[in-house]
Amino acid sequence: MTASKSSRARNARIGAQASAAKNTAKGGTAVKSGSATGTGATTNARAKPNSSASRTGTATRNGGRDQRSAVTRNGAAERGARTQAAGDAVAQGGGPAPWLQIGTLVLALAGLGVSVYLTVAHFTESALAGCSESGLVNCTKVTTSPQSYVFGIPVAVLGLAFFLFAVAIMSPWAWQTARREIHLLRIASMVVGMGFVLYLIYAELFIIGSICLYCTSVHAITFALFVLTAIAAAAWGVKPGAPWKLRLTRRPAEA
Repeated sequence: MTASKSSRARNARIGAQASAAKNTAKGGTAVKSGSATGTGATTNARAKPNSSASRTGTATRNGGRDQRSAVTRNGAAERGARTQAAGDAVAQGGGPAPWLQIGTLVLALAGLGVSVYLTVAHFTESALAGCSESGLVNCTKVTTSPQSYVFGIPVAVLGLAFFLFAVAIMSPWAWQTARREIHLLRIASMVVGMGFVLYLIYAELFIIGSICLYCTSVHAITFALFVLTAIAAAAWGVKPGAPWKLRLTRRPAEA
């Protein structure tokens, strides 16, 4: 009886010890699990701020690049707009330098005045004031020669018509117009005028044998107009905004 009780007591103690060992093992596993969980949470807690900072840095860099790109595009658009505006302003008018516009108009008016006087003297058959009547300078001999007519028309009348046209074509309005044909017509008229002047000079020197001071002044004025017109065409082009030389106009960049 006593041995049986002792046996049961030992078995009970062994069972209690085994149960305690199991509980201890479970507790350790729980602690480890909790530790692992805590470590993971800590890692995640640490990782999240780093990830957020990384995203913030990336967004900042992207924002900086976008801002620089926007500034670059805006700058290009502004430069293009200024260039286009300047090109449009030139295309709408302006023409050569003001001194050239005024100078050609004054020359054309002077030529018109001389032509009017020669025309009046031709039809009234009056002597030209201050002009010699003998020697190399002989205005009467020149103005009454057969060469003073071209196709039955007095040269004085042709000169009058030429300078009437020159006054109109050399006006600031004509210089500043954007119509290409006006500028081409000016160049063509000056070429024709110079050709006619060369013929008259040849006739005076080699056919008539005398020169006329008034005619010579008309020739000099025509030559000056021809030179200034050629300079304007070379420097500013056939018309404002569309010169012979290549002009590049940048278009505004798209934003």
